[in-house]
Amino acid sequence: MAKKMKVSANYMECVPVRGAMRPWRVRDDGMVEIDMENKGFYHSIAQKFFKKPRVSHIALDRYGSVVWQNIDGKNTVTDIIHIMENEFPDEKDRMLDRVVTYMATLQRNSFIIMK
Repeated sequence: MAKKMKVSANYMECVPVRGAMRPWRVRDDGMVEIDMENKGFYHSIAQKFFKKPRVSHIALDRYGSVVWQNIDGKNTVTDIIHIMENEFPDEKDRMLDRVVTYMATLQRNSFIIMK
């Protein structure tokens, strides 16, 4: 049996907010794609010498797409977990760990902030 993740009640009531500087769209296949501008010294070198793109397009999977579309500045982490449990009922027992881990990744990479 998988070990259950412990998360504080305060975190569960936080409201994630998307970063304003992250343009995104829903593709024809229903998946979310986020644009990320590659800035900084090393990215400039890579763009100039290795023809790397100035903007990367990050395609989210079906889980990430549902989470991203429900990060609206109103839904709490708890709300998003409930939405995910309804959307993917066969995986309800793992959804807390999955959503919290994903939110931490988004926050660590400055895609969202928690209020």
